[in-house]
Amino acid sequence: MSVKSLGVTCSPGLISHHSSRSTHSSSTMYPRTPDLQTETVTQFLFDNPDFLDSFVIQHVHEDRVRQWSQRKHKGQGHHALTLTNGDLFKDHRSNWKNCVQSKKWRVLQELTKDNTTNKARVFTELAACAAESVNADGHNLYLVDDQNQLFLASKSSKNQRAPTTCVGRIEPRTTLPAYVAYTKESVVSQNLVGDPRFPLGFGVETEKGVSAIAVPLLHGNNTVLGVVELYRNYGNMPFSVEEEEVAEMMLVWADICMEYVEMYNSMMKQRKLNDFLLAVTKSIFQDIVSMDTVIMKIMNYAKKLVIADRASLFLVDTKSRELYARIFDTGRVEEHIPQKEIRFPMDRGVAGHVASTGEVLNIADAYTDSRFNRDVDLQTGYRTKSILCMPIYNRGNIIGVVQMVNKIDGVFTKADEESFETFAIYCGLALHHAKLYDKIRRSEQKYRVAVEVLSYHSQCNDEEYQMVKTMPIPDDIPDILDYDYSPWAIDNDNKPVYVLYMMRDIFNMHSQFDIDDMIRFTLTVRKNYRNVPYHNWAHAFSVAHAMFAVIKTSQHHFTPIESLALYIACLCHDLDHRGKTNAFMVKSAAPLAAIYSTSTMEHHHFNHTVTILQNEGHNIFKHLTSAEYKQILSDIRHCILATDLALFFGNRSRLQDIADKGEFSWENAEHRRLVMANSMTAADLCSMYKPWDLQVQLVDVIMEEFWQQGDEERSQGLTPMPMMDRQKKNELPHLEVGFLVGICLPCYEVMAQILPETKPMVDGAIANLKKWRELAEKEALEKEKENEEPQKPQQTDDNQEKEKEEPVTTTEKPSDDAIVTSEKTLLSAGDGLDDSASDTSFLAAGKPLPDISSDQTSNVSSEKTVLSLHSEESR
Repeated sequence: MSVKSLGVTCSPGLISHHSSRSTHSSSTMYPRTPDLQTETVTQFLFDNPDFLDSFVIQHVHEDRVRQWSQRKHKGQGHHALTLTNGDLFKDHRSNWKNCVQSKKWRVLQELTKDNTTNKARVFTELAACAAESVNADGHNLYLVDDQNQLFLASKSSKNQRAPTTCVGRIEPRTTLPAYVAYTKESVVSQNLVGDPRFPLGFGVETEKGVSAIAVPLLHGNNTVLGVVELYRNYGNMPFSVEEEEVAEMMLVWADICMEYVEMYNSMMKQRKLNDFLLAVTKSIFQDIVSMDTVIMKIMNYAKKLVIADRASLFLVDTKSRELYARIFDTGRVEEHIPQKEIRFPMDRGVAGHVASTGEVLNIADAYTDSRFNRDVDLQTGYRTKSILCMPIYNRGNIIGVVQMVNKIDGVFTKADEESFETFAIYCGLALHHAKLYDKIRRSEQKYRVAVEVLSYHSQCNDEEYQMVKTMPIPDDIPDILDYDYSPWAIDNDNKPVYVLYMMRDIFNMHSQFDIDDMIRFTLTVRKNYRNVPYHNWAHAFSVAHAMFAVIKTSQHHFTPIESLALYIACLCHDLDHRGKTNAFMVKSAAPLAAIYSTSTMEHHHFNHTVTILQNEGHNIFKHLTSAEYKQILSDIRHCILATDLALFFGNRSRLQDIADKGEFSWENAEHRRLVMANSMTAADLCSMYKPWDLQVQLVDVIMEEFWQQGDEERSQGLTPMPMMDRQKKNELPHLEVGFLVGICLPCYEVMAQILPETKPMVDGAIANLKKWRELAEKEALEKEKENEEPQKPQQTDDNQEKEKEEPVTTTEKPSDDAIVTSEKTLLSAGDGLDDSASDTSFLAAGKPLPDISSDQTSNVSSEKTVLSLHSEESR
C-alpha cells in the first residue's frame, strides 16, 4: 500500500528520509503488522506532532535524541542539503549549541572524577569532543615541549605515525599546526593544497584530508600549549566559519580545564608530600635513640621520596672543615650497617661542593661532571648515573649533605628538588634534635657518675657507722627535757647518740624501727650540713632537741605520725644550708633560686631529706604502710617549709585568731597543722629563750653568718641592710630588741596559749629582752654623749620636738598592745620578704628605750626595727 492510495500528501524528501530509517528499525526489532504501513505511521506523526513530542520525552533517552541530531546534521552538512523551512534551519543551529554544552559538561565531569588526569589527556578529550561537535572525519593534537617544538600527542587515524613524534619547530610557512602556534590565531581552510601560509599542509599525513580547522590552545598568559587540528576528507563539505566558532567555543575550555587539573594535581602532590613528611616526622622524632638511627631513617625516607636507588648522608665537621659518615647504603640486605668512619675535605667531590657552596646539584650524567669522583665506582663496581645532592640547614648553617644516586625511572626532576628541599628542613631539625639527645644522654651519664661520687662522699662511711653502733644509747638523759638545756654543750661525736635516744623514744610512740637505718640516716644527715657559722649540724641538733622537749612535756594531741614528722623535720630543716638568706639566693641568681621560685632554701632542704631517705639503708620509715609513708612525707614538707618566715606571719595570725575566738580544736587537722607550723618556728628560734650567757654567745655566731653575707654583698658593689652590715655591729642590741618583740615573743605567746607547758619559752625571751634593752639604752646614751658637741639644730618642727619630749610609761610585761603593734608592723613583711625595707633606720640615737616593765611597748623605732629585720627572713 502506498501513501498516495491513503490520500496522504507530504513532502517527498521527508517521506524518503523517514521511511528508510523506519523500515530498517521495524524490520529488525518488531514483527510487521499487515494492516500498518510505514507511510501510515509517517502521516500520523505529521498530523499529530504533540503525540510525537510526548512520546519522545517519555520513552526516548536524551543520548538517542542527541545521536539523531548528530546524524541528521552530518547528513545534511556533508551533502549540502538545502532546507527551505525556516524552522528547520533554526533547529539546526540549536542542535549545535545543545551538542557543545552537553559535551563540555561531560568532559568536565569525567576529568574531575579521575585522579590520573594530565595535560595530554585533558587536551585529547577536548580535541575529540571538538571533532565530534563539527562532524570532523579526523583530528590531531600537537603539544609544545620545552624546546619550543611541536610533537604529536594524539590522533584519530590508526594509519598515522606513533604519538610523541616531533613534527617541527614553531615557525611560519611550514605546516598548519606550526603556523597556528606561531600566530596564536585559529585558521579555517577550505582546501589546504597550495595555501602559501602552510605549504607543507597538515602536521602529519592524512588519508584524504582536504579541509581543516586549526585552533591554538592558549594559557592565560598567552603562552601556546598546543594546537588541535580538525579535518574533513575529500568529497565532504568543507568547514564553515560557523563550525570554526563551534570548535573555538569548545576548545576555549582547554585553559580552564588545564588550570583546574594543574591545581588539583598540585594539591594532591602537596597532600602526598605532607602525609609523607608527617610520617617522617613521627617516625624520626618518636624514636630518637641515637644519631645513627636518625641517619638511617633519613636515608630510607629520602630514597622513597625521590625514588632513588641509593642514598648517602654526610655530616659537616666545622672545626676540621671535613665531611664524615659512618653509615652507607650498599643496596644489599645488610644495608645501613655502621662501618668505619670515613672523612674527606669539604672541597672534594660533589658532596664537598654542595657543603662548601650550599648549591643544589642535579646531575643527569655523573661521568660528564668534573666534580664527580669515579674512584668509588671503580672500587665497588657500582655504576653511578644521575645524582641529586642537597645541603641540610639548621639555623642558617649547613650541618650535612644528602646525596641521592640513580633515580630508578629516569633522571631527577625539578619536582624532586622542590620536594626534597622541604624534606631537608625536617632532616635538619631531626639531626639537630639527635645531636641534642646525644648531648643530653652524655650529660645524663655524667650526672649519674657525679651523683654516684657525691653520694659516696655525702653518705656515712662504715667506720663512722661502726663507731656509733658500738656506743650504747642511754635509757635516760638527765635534764634533757628542760627548756634551759644547752644542746651546744654536747660533744659533736656524742650528738648522734642523743639524736638516736630522742628518735627511738618518738618511734616507740608508733611502731617498730630499724636501729641500723636510724644510725645511717643520722650520720648522713650530720654529714650533709655544711660548715657555716650558725646553720650547721649543731643548730639542727638544738632545734630537734627543742621540738623533742615540746612533744614530751606538753599535753598535745598530735598523732604519732605527726610527732615523728615534727622531730625529723627539725633534724633536717636546714640540710645543705649555705649560710645565705633566700633573698640573697634570688638576688645573686643562684641555681637553686631558678629551681624554686618561693621558699628557695626550704624546698631544697626538704628535697635533700627525701634524697637521703632514698639511699640504701637510710629509709627509717620502711616499716610504715604506704598511706603512712605518704602522710609523713607530706607532714615533713609542711613543717620544713613553715620555717620560712615569709609563711610564719600568716600561719601565726590565723592560729592567734582561732585561739582568741576559742575555736581551737585538736580534732581539726587544719588547726593541728597550724600548731605544727608555729612549733617549727618556735623550735627554730630556740636560741632566743636560752639563758643569757648562752644567748649572747649564740647571737654572736648568728651575726657572724649574717655579716659574712653582708661582706659578700659589699664586695659585689651592693649595700647590705643594717642587720647584715658588719660596720654597724654596734647596733646589735637594737636589732635583738626588735627581733624579740616582733617575732619571738608573738610566736612563743601563741604557743603558750595553745600549749601552756611551753611558757618557759616566753619567760626566757622576756628575760633576754630586758638584758638587750639595757644594752640598747646604754649604747644610745653613749651615742648621745658623742653627739653633745654644739651644733645648729637640724630640725625645728614642733611635732618632732614634742615627739622627743614624750614621756615613756612602763609595765611589768609585754602587753597585748605590743603584740598588736608588732603584728601591724609585719603586715608588709608577710607579703614578700625582700630587701625593700633595708633602708629603714633602727632606733634613733639618743632616744630612750622602753623598759621591760613598760606598759606601752609600741614605739615607732622598734616597729621600724622589726620591719627591717623580717624583710630579710632572719631567724
